Amino acid sequence: MKDLAGQLSDAAGAAFAGLGLDPALGAMRRSDRPDLADFQCNGAMAAAKAAKRNPREIAQGVVDALSGHPLVASAEIAGPGFINIRISTAGLAAMAEAIAADKRAGAISADQPRRVVMDFGGWNVAKEMHIGHLRSTIIGDSLQRLFRFMGDDVTSDVHLGDWGLQMGQLINEVKLEQPGLPYFDAAFKGPYPKESPVSIEDLERLYPQASAKSKADETRRNEDRQATAELQSGRPGYRALWRHFCETTRVSLERECAALGVTFDLWKGESDAQPLIPELIDDLKSRKIAELDDGAWIVRVARNSDKKEMPPFLLVNRDGAAGYHATDLGTILDRKRTIDPQLSLYIVDQRQALHFEQVFRAADKAGYMAEATLEHLGFGTMNGKDGKPFKTRAGGVLKLQDLISQADTAAEARLTEAGLGADLPADERTATAHKVAIAAIKFADLSNVRTTNYVFDLDRFISFEGKTGPYLLYAAVRMKSLARRAADEGVTPGAIAIELDAERGLVLALDGFGDAMRGAYDKRLPHILCDHAYSLAQAFSAFYAAAPILAEKDPVKRASRFALTLATLKQLERALSLIGIETPDRM
Repeated sequence: MKDLAGQLSDAAGAAFAGLGLDPALGAMRRSDRPDLADFQCNGAMAAAKAAKRNPREIAQGVVDALSGHPLVASAEIAGPGFINIRISTAGLAAMAEAIAADKRAGAISADQPRRVVMDFGGWNVAKEMHIGHLRSTIIGDSLQRLFRFMGDDVTSDVHLGDWGLQMGQLINEVKLEQPGLPYFDAAFKGPYPKESPVSIEDLERLYPQASAKSKADETRRNEDRQATAELQSGRPGYRALWRHFCETTRVSLERECAALGVTFDLWKGESDAQPLIPELIDDLKSRKIAELDDGAWIVRVARNSDKKEMPPFLLVNRDGAAGYHATDLGTILDRKRTIDPQLSLYIVDQRQALHFEQVFRAADKAGYMAEATLEHLGFGTMNGKDGKPFKTRAGGVLKLQDLISQADTAAEARLTEAGLGADLPADERTATAHKVAIAAIKFADLSNVRTTNYVFDLDRFISFEGKTGPYLLYAAVRMKSLARRAADEGVTPGAIAIELDAERGLVLALDGFGDAMRGAYDKRLPHILCDHAYSLAQAFSAFYAAAPILAEKDPVKRASRFALTLATLKQLERALSLIGIETPDRM
């Protein structure tokens, strides 16, 4: 459905065309002075400059043409030729009715849906999710929700770090602690045990232990390289043990994903690109895209237009090993063959910007994927109150499971303080507290501009006041409570009529949903949707305070306001679902 700005732009465009001018000059946008007008058009000044005519004369011609339009209550000229529009109550009522009847609550769809790959998460095997993984996970999930709802065919891939030297290090560390396992017996013919010999807790302990030993001892490092090479060459025992590492880690990761409400279509890893690496290397060498440089094979990706140094893409290092550059290029080739995406989005820490620029340029140079279809969506860091990356009080990295547990506890306490949910059954209260906790975590992150750093303050974010996730949940629950009371009292929604300023403000807020979706979609910035949800909740709060709903004596007004409430609830829940927030029924 077309929003008010779109409908007004069409009408103003026709007016400009009637004056022999470009219809695009009729573009309308929200007014910079909402106290004076709802929308404004600045096209008369641009038209005057091009046509060498008086801008106020042109504006007057447009205003005359718009007078009498059903959407327009008033059209006035301000300053040198600004056109200010105030929407008619009939136009607002019609928009509210359209949103109320629309199953998508006023949402828009993509003009040309695409096949899109979203690469986010990116955790390493043998490590539990920690707070440093939060941003990629929830930003990526919000974008996959938005792009799917817009109509794109989205494939999300976690792209696990499951290959490389760290796997050889782990294999050798397990061998030191449990040397009798059959995985280390080259003569063993199988079958290997179905149960993993290590738990996720074991892996969490062994991972840093093995890494430290490898860094400190050249002999051990060579042994780890040898174990890695044997794993990658297909040694059966090492492959079987490695699969245990991967499966054990995945169980842990899926637990955290379930708590966050995040899902992936693919659980592929770096290892899935490995079968393509020899072919890729041969291809780039044979076409002379790769060149030998001081014992390493590289692809030069620098351009004359570069304003900073651009190091070459490293295909094969001096030791003959293919690293992350080659793995990521192999992944692009794999996705090209299996999915053929028209757009690939990588939601990864901003500090990886140079790496992805090198990979994308190499992919373009090789003809695998056009650089314009590959985007790195970087993000800032989540910091503590000291302004530094978030740590535990002991100085360690906080596990995500522990953060969620802390948020659950804080949400329970805040519900009690606010006198909410006291009459709920224990299991429903626990589920509600968890929804409040996840809303606090997600909204705190997503409401910030993706590219900026932000300070994580759980005490502030868990509040039911201010620009927080719990505040939005409370607004939705208040609307749901009204709906239940209406059902008990036999009140049904009716035709929407607009009389009060608070009603006008609420409908104008509802009308902003499509524009917010378009901004978040085009710019890949979820905070725009967060801003809309917050503005909508504020507008409803003003409406709730100014306009009696179920207490209204006039049955026509009561039915109108109840219908407007239901339309608001539908859109607020839709907006929250696009950023991954689920609303409880009661508090």
